[in-house]
Amino acid sequence: MHSFDAATQAGSLRILVDADACPVKDEVYKVALRRRVPVAIVSNTPFRVPLDQLVRRVVVSDGFDAADDWIAEHAGPRAVAITADILLADRCLKAGAAVIAPNGKPFTTASIGGAIATRAIMADLRAGGDVVGGPPPFARTDRSRFLSALDEVLARLAR
Repeated sequence: MHSFDAATQAGSLRILVDADACPVKDEVYKVALRRRVPVAIVSNTPFRVPLDQLVRRVVVSDGFDAADDWIAEHAGPRAVAITADILLADRCLKAGAAVIAPNGKPFTTASIGGAIATRAIMADLRAGGDVVGGPPPFARTDRSRFLSALDEVLARLAR
């Protein structure tokens, strides 16, 4: 049995990565391998992952939300989900998981409602033809904030 599967079955600490557009996979590997925490890299297309029993590559179908569904099914109180997807973050929070965006900002039960509302407003503006910019470019400070946030969450959950 793969380390990740054993961790999921035992309710152990684990990291779930929404990998298709994730800019911090290398940082996840670094922290996960140092802390010896199993990680699942979930995507619609195969990615290269480190050859380590703690890292599992999960390639799902290209069906709509297939990666999100897999992550949400494996989320729980001892899981950390890494995603920029607000709706997936909401599903993971409802399952009891900790959720961190790639820029290092945590999604919380207190902040998710506002994030969902903002997402809906932006979608309406785009649908109405209003030109609205996307998120700011990913910066070195985001990478650093992500590393700190992931390390903090893993330390808290390990207690």
